[in-house]
Amino acid sequence: MLDRNGCARFRTLLCILFVAVTSQVKSQSQLLPLGRDLNLKLGRQIYFDTTAAIHPALSPLFSQEIGASYSRDSLYTSLYPEAKAWQSKNWVFRKLFTQHLVEVNQDDYTFYLDFLPDLQIGSDGRKTLWTNTRGLELGGTIGRQFAFTSHFFEDQGRFADYFTRFAVENRVIPGQGLARGYGKDGFDYGYAGGTLSYTPSKYVNFQLGYDKNFIGDGYRSLLLSDNAFNYPFFKVTASLGNVRYMAMYAQLIDFYDHFDKELLGEDNPYPKKNAIFHYLSWNATKKLSIGLFENVMWQPRGFDFSYVNPLVFARPVEFANGSPDKVLVGLNASYKIADRYVIYGQFMLNEFRGKDFFSGKGHWATKHGEQLGIKGFDLFKIERLNAQLEFNTARPYSYSSKEHFTNYGHYNQPLAHPFGANFREFLAIVNYRYKRFDLRLQANTAIYGLDTDSLNFGKNIYKSYDTRVSDEGIFTGNGLKTNFFYADAKLAYVLNPKNNLRLELGYVWRQEKNNQYNDKQHFFNIGIRSSFRNLYTDF
Repeated sequence: MLDRNGCARFRTLLCILFVAVTSQVKSQSQLLPLGRDLNLKLGRQIYFDTTAAIHPALSPLFSQEIGASYSRDSLYTSLYPEAKAWQSKNWVFRKLFTQHLVEVNQDDYTFYLDFLPDLQIGSDGRKTLWTNTRGLELGGTIGRQFAFTSHFFEDQGRFADYFTRFAVENRVIPGQGLARGYGKDGFDYGYAGGTLSYTPSKYVNFQLGYDKNFIGDGYRSLLLSDNAFNYPFFKVTASLGNVRYMAMYAQLIDFYDHFDKELLGEDNPYPKKNAIFHYLSWNATKKLSIGLFENVMWQPRGFDFSYVNPLVFARPVEFANGSPDKVLVGLNASYKIADRYVIYGQFMLNEFRGKDFFSGKGHWATKHGEQLGIKGFDLFKIERLNAQLEFNTARPYSYSSKEHFTNYGHYNQPLAHPFGANFREFLAIVNYRYKRFDLRLQANTAIYGLDTDSLNFGKNIYKSYDTRVSDEGIFTGNGLKTNFFYADAKLAYVLNPKNNLRLELGYVWRQEKNNQYNDKQHFFNIGIRSSFRNLYTDF
């Protein structure tokens, strides 16, 4: 749920939408949603068919840069067959299959409004599982300089056991709002957000939002993902030739020890922490793209004007201040092969000591993570068959800090990989579309080390690294070594591509196994769903 400050910021954001614009420029501001599945489906357009100097690792993407299309609606509809003639003659069928619920398209402005349901029912063999989500989304453009989106979801649900345990222990629904008890074993929660995007020239874009961001070419990101809940941010993106630079200032929430671990609500604002993010992307060649990443987390001492200048590297500033702020840096790269494959990877570094890094003794302060992946489009020359293979790993304590309010987390979840740290993961995703049918298969396998006997082995990023088990002999998988397997199959029939309204049937198999327990869970669900949000359940 939004706290009081969040609601005030969100109302202010909506008020700004009434600002009028008269001048016109060639660039535009409309953003695509962060949907990982959507980006995989649009992979050919994003990486190979565009003539613009697009930077795919910096999301959300600008819709105008993908092909020659002006609106994101036309990108959605391009994925599916054209509507039948009989559908365009009936108002009900137009709204169900081809249009937004409210849709206005004028020369100087556009507007849409949709009702977004997520109504599911299923079973794990022992109890009934269900989700009851009612959402509203509105958005549009004013001229070619302004674009805006706003969305709100009211939710209740009853989930699988592992999902329920996470919500109880962390007091949040993964990626969404505060978890409050509802009925027997159920939860009540909410989700709201929005973004105002302003492009005064083709060289610069400003965004004011309460939403998520993503940096990387993969399904996961070890730098900045959309795993955690929304947060308020102000983002500046500047482009010149083959170079794009992003500076983002964000306010995050840290209530790790704010109240007892129960499903309780409070009227007091939750403790805040501040963050800045810098990302420099360079399309070195038509095939090779390289990006440099930097982040600083600092204690809730008010805004530090040392970090205001977006062109100053934050690490020397942090060092010069003699501050306890936490710095994380990283590298992202991708390379295109032939006309349908992209190899990508990331390297994250949270702390570096040369002699410890190369000693091979497993020093605790050797904190880094790696990603390597490949994705392909129209595989075997079969149109609309896309796939992705990916490996991710992060050493113990990699995103932790001395104090949890400077760790790399927000709203009791990691800002990068949902496993936190101390893990190795392989995953595969296959997606195939035939007309309006959409088949998606996913499998994840991982090993990670859980804490035992109140010892901190480095997976939970909210535990201080001062409570580490030892200084040396720290390797990935230390602790209660656990094997994880997750398989997910979804078959959907897309009713309306503009709001991703679909009839969906799904099945999940999940196993978590170590020498203390073997937790097997499987469940199926069926429902009608809409929205492009990424809500991760594969953890």
